[in-house]
Amino acid sequence: MNKRLLWTVFKYVVAAVLLIVVVWINWGHPNNPDDRGLGYVWQRHVVEGRPIDYGCLALAFLFFGLAVPITFVRWWVLVRAQDLPFTLGNAFRLGALGFFFSTFLPGSVGGDLVKAACIAGEQKRRTVAVATVVMDRLIGLWGLFWLVALIGGAFWAAGGLEGGASQLIVGVALGVVGLTLAVWFPLGLLSETAAVRFADRLGRLPKVGASVAELWRAVWMYRQRQASVFIALFLSIIGFLGFVPSFYFAAHTLGDGAPHAAPTLLQHFLLVPIGLVVQAAVPLPGGIGAGEYGFGKLFGWFGCPEPNGVLSSLVYRLVMLGLSLLGYLIVASMGRSSPRAAAEEAAPAPADARWAPAGGAVAADSAATG
Repeated sequence: MNKRLLWTVFKYVVAAVLLIVVVWINWGHPNNPDDRGLGYVWQRHVVEGRPIDYGCLALAFLFFGLAVPITFVRWWVLVRAQDLPFTLGNAFRLGALGFFFSTFLPGSVGGDLVKAACIAGEQKRRTVAVATVVMDRLIGLWGLFWLVALIGGAFWAAGGLEGGASQLIVGVALGVVGLTLAVWFPLGLLSETAAVRFADRLGRLPKVGASVAELWRAVWMYRQRQASVFIALFLSIIGFLGFVPSFYFAAHTLGDGAPHAAPTLLQHFLLVPIGLVVQAAVPLPGGIGAGEYGFGKLFGWFGCPEPNGVLSSLVYRLVMLGLSLLGYLIVASMGRSSPRAAAEEAAPAPADARWAPAGGAVAADSAATG
């Protein structure tokens, strides 16, 4: 058994242990109605057989199912912005595969590695192909901050944003949006020669040089395609307008209607993006355990029982698992349709050697196809 496999198995074991610990901490006393931990929910719905709210569960599936395809379209926009031969159907095919593996591989970027490997193997400009996946991830993250800044900022300006936690979250989001815009627009004044030179310098950084250089290349390349970037950003925000209600209805699937059992829908628009970032940042399969812990703390931050946050995350994870598996089965049943034929019919665009120096982009290509 090689070291990589052992390391992967170790991560799954850590994820399972972390989830067990989080559930145990939030279990409470099942027979005490005043201590409504996870044990109380188990007692009500498993032991006593009380029904769950199937309407809320259906709405959680519906909103999530509507939001996921929007992320596939977002990636397709970014790929086409670089004049790569890529159909919308292939974006859905590879997007569904990436979504499936993001759910099960260690860390949410696991699916991105699969997408990068697939598209790089089917394109002649492999470095650019990998950069589209990197930029898709960045714009997805950027969309989280934009969503919080736009919605939270509007309510704050109207005097409808109460509580120090809400104002802190919105303030941080506004700061991130402002800072990134302040960096984004001056990039247009940078010449291509200077950009390539800077990428070479980043590539010489110890250990992280290749990754940082690849990140820089992706950002600079798309700075020259501003219209496509802001279309992708708009799609990212629209997508999260589906993910957030999905989590909100997941939070009410096993609830008993108690007051302050879960944050309001507006508060979900503030806390869900943070919880998703926490879940994505921890390099465990699907962020298992870390996401539940994070949402529990966020619920407590908004004055709601922490076990309800853990429970909501578990229900939301079941929705995500179910739809990712469904997407994978659909793709598998349709067979593999490759865009290679379209690439051969189109006029070949040679790779730009200036954006594929040894180390950075080449290393990324090797990792993506290996």
